[in-house]
Amino acid sequence: MLALLCSLALTSSLVASKVSAPSPRRDVSAAGAATDDAPLLLRAARGEAVERTPVWMMRQAGRHMQVYRDLVKKYPTFRERSEIPEAALEISLQPWEAYGVDGVILFSDILTPLPAMGVDFQISEGGAIAISPIRTEAHLAELKKANFDAATACPFVGEVLGKLRDKVGSSATVLGFVGLPFTLASYLVEGKTGTTSGFAEVGKMRSEQPELLHGILDLLAENIGAYACYQVESGAQVIQVFDSWAGHLPEDQYLEFAVPYQKKVIEAIKAKHPETPVIIYMAPDVHSKDGGFLDHLAASGADCVSVDYTVDFGETRARLPAGVAMQGNLDPKILRDGPLDKIKEETEKILAAGNCNMHIMNLGHGIEADTPEPHAKFFVDTVQAFRAK
Repeated sequence: MLALLCSLALTSSLVASKVSAPSPRRDVSAAGAATDDAPLLLRAARGEAVERTPVWMMRQAGRHMQVYRDLVKKYPTFRERSEIPEAALEISLQPWEAYGVDGVILFSDILTPLPAMGVDFQISEGGAIAISPIRTEAHLAELKKANFDAATACPFVGEVLGKLRDKVGSSATVLGFVGLPFTLASYLVEGKTGTTSGFAEVGKMRSEQPELLHGILDLLAENIGAYACYQVESGAQVIQVFDSWAGHLPEDQYLEFAVPYQKKVIEAIKAKHPETPVIIYMAPDVHSKDGGFLDHLAASGADCVSVDYTVDFGETRARLPAGVAMQGNLDPKILRDGPLDKIKEETEKILAAGNCNMHIMNLGHGIEADTPEPHAKFFVDTVQAFRAK
């Protein structure tokens, strides 16, 4: 049987010689709640009136920045960069220091909590994922034996979030994030990124062992809800939840295998931290592009729906319930390719549709790795200079 039980040896070896033991974790989840000095993005995510539209970029911390690429020489693996606190802290802050974004998101990965669930993983520099697949009831039974404790297995996450809060104060909002159960299950069942196989093993399990898949999803939902709460209690003021790969599901299967577990994670966050806004995002795929699942995302319990670049922002705003905020949605290829006049035109079109009303400006997908840094800076400056008429 494939080895499933978590070995924290890798994480321990990464951090033991680099940092001292973290200080006791402090609960800062209510800091800034309902106060005039709460940062701009946090107020917008809550649905409060704001003086201008806040802005950040998905995947803003990482490969498109030269300072990040320079750090690779010192920390050659992704897990070093994301699990050694001083490295993750520096990388998380790089876009804020360079561009003045209104949101600072933890530099991490949706797979980071897997070792706390009894599953180790590897990420190559090319982005390839390697996980011992979970495909039997015996595998699931082994997973259930793991005593999920994010503070013990992922102390670096809490440490970095707390330091981010201390560093940015009220000048920016600190965001945490988690992967939602279906997307995480796709990695566990495939043993790699499912796009390379068309999610063949997940599809097989849905049709041949649906109860096993539901068991995996339910366990993931329980653990991911706890992990998100740990992030809030460590310093995250907003949580973005990603169901990146659920968009390849037909609607009936999406409703069965994705929606209930999205809601379970969001309900877990809201049960402990009702004041913490949740943003939900799904990548454009066969069934989710062109706004295919927007109504379901809006009904997930999230405070804000992050929309991809395949929809018109103004039309989508009219479609979603009045109480749901929106995030997005400049096409990252426009940001990459420009020219600057085009970036300005498309950005201001979205901003005008948002009208500074429950809107967080962002991209409609993660920033492309070859995006010129001057383009990213120009985008942020354009948003921050814009005022609704």
